[in-house]
Amino acid sequence: MDAQEITFTGSGGEELVGTLDLPPKEPEGYALMAHCFTGGRNHPATMRVSRALCERGLAVLRFDFTGFGDSGGEFAESTFSSNVADLVLAADWLRAEHGAPSLLVGHSLGGAAVIPAAERVPEAAAVVTIGAPDDPGHVMHLFESVLPQVEREGRAEVVLGGQRVVVSREFVEDLRHVDIDTPAAQLRRPLLVMHSPQDEIVGLDNAEGIYRAARHPKSFISIDGADHLLTRPDDAARVAHLIAVWADPYLPGFTPEID
Repeated sequence: MDAQEITFTGSGGEELVGTLDLPPKEPEGYALMAHCFTGGRNHPATMRVSRALCERGLAVLRFDFTGFGDSGGEFAESTFSSNVADLVLAADWLRAEHGAPSLLVGHSLGGAAVIPAAERVPEAAAVVTIGAPDDPGHVMHLFESVLPQVEREGRAEVVLGGQRVVVSREFVEDLRHVDIDTPAAQLRRPLLVMHSPQDEIVGLDNAEGIYRAARHPKSFISIDGADHLLTRPDDAARVAHLIAVWADPYLPGFTPEID
């Protein structure tokens, strides 16, 4: 398996950095993966799921959102809506350089983002969420201690995922007004909702909300025993295996290599 570092311009004009995981043979399709809120493209869960899908024949692009990892820009200048726009730009890069993504996968807040992004990626034949919140505003509990300062001063500094970032009023307001149910209902393509009953950060009721909003064809798979961040390597590998089997009928030419 080969991993290539790539760059493209984000919605705010900043340089975003990604990694394209390539299988040892000609890719049978392309996928785009969005990382969790406090992670990045090299977060263990993102890397493991991406590489496991890669081992099954897909080339997978994972990238750092604005202000995270190696990408440029400031987190304070980003919003959930700009993350969605950057996912679309990542798909544009894939389409221009290799092949458009036929599969969109998102973890946690990234899972919420791939649902509205899918409408602007016409080649996306299937969408997968992993531990995604039905209400993206759910993540505000991670920095609720500084919300009064954000409201008062327009921004506040907080540590998220081990790095110090600045949360802006624009970011908070955007989260408060995001609607996931409507794009889920209008998705018009197969959706797989994956969630662990033991998820300690985003409760299982979020999966129920997304599933109820979406129309068929839709599926739910319980990742029993896994934590929110898929800390155990076996859980990430199991998720990738299940995604590959589920996506097989929807991705022309893709025949997953199942162990």
